[in-house]
Amino acid sequence: MASDPDPDQLRQLEDRIAKAKGIAPKGSANRPAYSQAQHAWRMVIELVSGLLIGFAIGYGLDRLFGTMPVLMVIFTLLGFAAGVRVMIRTAQELQAGAEQARTEAEQSARDKGNET
Repeated sequence: MASDPDPDQLRQLEDRIAKAKGIAPKGSANRPAYSQAQHAWRMVIELVSGLLIGFAIGYGLDRLFGTMPVLMVIFTLLGFAAGVRVMIRTAQELQAGAEQARTEAEQSARDKGNET
């Protein structure tokens, strides 16, 4: 039919209405609890992988050179230090993202206040 509405125009209209009401448009589900759990698991995996990689390198070198516990302990500690360093970098990225989101929210609140 010639009078059928365009789905793209309807979607744009729904997004504009949602924006005017101050709610998130459809399709952008905010799940902060899931997001926090995801970040926590990422940090745990970074730490454990650093430990395991350090252990594996140390064990391999110990087997190669015949110095059984020495290099394994050293590289396990180095792997732990690397894992902690990566975790700290991840935490800084998350903090910077949260700061940016808070700044954007404050800016949009100020913009809404100036419109009225």
